[in-house]
Amino acid sequence: MSNDTPAMAEVKGGAVAYLNVDGAVKAVDFYKRAFGAELASMMPPDKKGRTMHAHLYINGSSVMLSDFYPEHGHAKVDPQGFLIMLPTQNIDADYQRAVDAGATAKMPPADMFWGDRYGELVDPFGVHWAFNQGKSGK
Repeated sequence: MSNDTPAMAEVKGGAVAYLNVDGAVKAVDFYKRAFGAELASMMPPDKKGRTMHAHLYINGSSVMLSDFYPEHGHAKVDPQGFLIMLPTQNIDADYQRAVDAGATAKMPPADMFWGDRYGELVDPFGVHWAFNQGKSGK
């Protein structure tokens, strides 16, 4: 093992999203700005600027990500068929912070028929995110 290999970080949460994105190092920086993510660990980028593993803490849970490696049978595909939901106590400010960081608004926060306040956006890497603030502010 190389001396560049970071120590394993604590995994937080009962289910961990592992995202494959085109530009994981840039995604880490975006998630810090947009969602207040904290970098737990990251493998050093290769000569092409790709990382095989990054581990973030977002909203109290682990989110992991890596670049695609077509030369190793891991071809690029667009994210589809899922979104990541972030419970929040301040949906309007949290949503706006993500949009200001470069996310695309899809459904601005609004009061929903089920009583919560809810909104959706897409990050620059094609990942869909939802924000939900319950009636009690949670």
